[in-house]
Amino acid sequence: MQAQIDRNAIRRRIRHRIRKKVTGTAVCPRLAVYRSQRHIYAQAIDDATGRTVASASTQDGDVRSRTPKSWNIDAAKAVGGVIAERLKKAGVEMVVLDRGGFLYHGRVKALADAAREGGLKF
Repeated sequence: MQAQIDRNAIRRRIRHRIRKKVTGTAVCPRLAVYRSQRHIYAQAIDDATGRTVASASTQDGDVRSRTPKSWNIDAAKAVGGVIAERLKKAGVEMVVLDRGGFLYHGRVKALADAAREGGLKF
């Protein structure tokens, strides 16, 4: 019998390896991305003060009005656009991406590309 693969443990190890290298400041906050089965979340965090600068998710009203489904690539693009708008209002132009242990493809990549198109620099 083959052993079960604990995918959460693998993602946890990858996430900790990324977090050792990636930190956010007031000038360049960390754009943390979390992807669940139905939703995607993004928040910009200033690690020096432990404060969230801006956040967006598929559960926000701004995003729900743009796309009917919350689990596809179009929804991730909408979240990326909204987080870019909110960070621009807060006066932030540069961020560092924290993909949270998720692979950089699909919805995570779509969110990052939409944030870049919204004017953020990575």
